[in-house]
Amino acid sequence: MAIQWYPGHMYKANKEMAKVLPEVDLVIELLDARLPSSSENPAITKLRQDKPCIKILSKSDLADPDMTSLWQKHFEKEGNVKTLLTTLEQTDKAQKVTALCRKLVPGKNKGIKNILAMITGIPNVGKSTLINALAGKTIAKTGNEPAVTKGQQRINLHNGIVLLDTPGILWPKIHNENSGYRLAVTGAIKDTAMSHVDVAFYAADYLIKHYPSRLSARFEIDEIPDSELAFLELLGARRGCLRGGGQVDLEKVSSILLNELRSGKLGGITFETPQMIEKENIEVEAEMIRKAELKETKKNKRKKR
Repeated sequence: MAIQWYPGHMYKANKEMAKVLPEVDLVIELLDARLPSSSENPAITKLRQDKPCIKILSKSDLADPDMTSLWQKHFEKEGNVKTLLTTLEQTDKAQKVTALCRKLVPGKNKGIKNILAMITGIPNVGKSTLINALAGKTIAKTGNEPAVTKGQQRINLHNGIVLLDTPGILWPKIHNENSGYRLAVTGAIKDTAMSHVDVAFYAADYLIKHYPSRLSARFEIDEIPDSELAFLELLGARRGCLRGGGQVDLEKVSSILLNELRSGKLGGITFETPQMIEKENIEVEAEMIRKAELKETKKNKRKKR
């Protein structure tokens, strides 16, 4: 799926982040606990190099706790990475975050030099909520729509730590198509940027395969159909999403499924595992090599003409 949503301020923000990263002592990256890998910014992963990092798995109350534990172990295999779980309602994590900052950057102490911590994350992941909790007051604007913060700002916590707040950004090329769909399913991308029906089909297919009992319990369907179309048509009929002639309104039922999924009414759900991502990355790399070779072949043919 091609995502047509990359506002100009995101392009500018990516460039500004790359420019300032050498000054930064550590990176605080908020990830969506439902898709920890797909919500990682590959540019930050590359540019961070060996800088310490706190990966905060936000919206952990909406994720599968067993899968979240797997992801924590996966991330913490890297020695200078620590993980922390939060929800959008939790404001009691501030002390844990600041303690981790001091632990990961022991060379700087309060009263001598401030720790400069860049805080980053995809749109709508709860970054501003965390900043307000850390500051103990409302500094960053919050909202349930992507792309609220537009530019960098430095926030002195007056405890030896200065936060470098950055806009919630995506990246121009999401090579893994599955990651694009996952970001869309969870609402990291504005709904106007893609087809609701396409995204709902992807979500339904995943849920049928991995969480059929959740669908049965939530929608009171004893036997879940094998195909996403059959499931959405059944759900649409039950929820009264009908057009003239009794035809199911797929747009309407798709909105219902995505809204209930995003709000947590289906329970804690995680859309990827470390093993799944590893397999997909191999496939994506192979496809990129294939396309590059095909492009080179066409280029050579043109030269011979």
